[in-house]
Amino acid sequence: MAARKGKGRQAVRNSGGGFPAWAGILVGILIGALVVVVLMRHSLVPMTPKGPQPNPEATAQPGSDEGLTPAATNTAPKKPQYDFYSVLSEKEVRIPDSEISAQAKAEQQQQLAQQKQQQAQQAATPPPPKLPPNAPAAVTQNITAAPPSAVAPPPSTGPSGYLLQVGAFPSAADAETLKAKLALQGFVANVQSVNVGGQTYHRVRLGPFRSATDLESTKQRLSAAGISAIALKAGG
Repeated sequence: MAARKGKGRQAVRNSGGGFPAWAGILVGILIGALVVVVLMRHSLVPMTPKGPQPNPEATAQPGSDEGLTPAATNTAPKKPQYDFYSVLSEKEVRIPDSEISAQAKAEQQQQLAQQKQQQAQQAATPPPPKLPPNAPAAVTQNITAAPPSAVAPPPSTGPSGYLLQVGAFPSAADAETLKAKLALQGFVANVQSVNVGGQTYHRVRLGPFRSATDLESTKQRLSAAGISAIALKAGG
């Protein structure tokens, strides 16, 4: 009995003087928490990459990248462009509006001067003398005028006249449509065909006009109807 009691007391003393188990668990938890904190800190801090870094504000120098230069485009020769109403032949000259107005004013002034001259001549011509009551009766005689074919026309020194062109179309049907539209508005037009640069155009025209006054008047009527036109001086 005495021997057993001595062994039991020695075991109690040995167990009471050792490191407690709960302290070891606490130390393990602290060490694990410290490791977690260190790992999280390294994951949140961005790592500086090694080597040269691209500059986002840098711009490419002209001619530095050979592969980025735009390829040269093949420029094919363009066909000549013609305005839809200004296709003219070699003998025709386009007349600007300022020249038409000046010519029309000159014609009007010339007509006024002729009228004044005729009035002055009529005023200067003395009235026929009065015949006495016993004078013989005047003898009347019928005179037949010469036919127009017998009178030679004056030689033509200027152009054959003025024209107004309102359209030039590759399609004859489009030209006839415009001609019909003009007829509905009281304009008499005709269609002429011409070859320009190997392309056939059908031109819609009005005229000829013998005076710039008639030309300007008709052009103003067309403009009021919303129709564009160009004035031409045809070659003689």
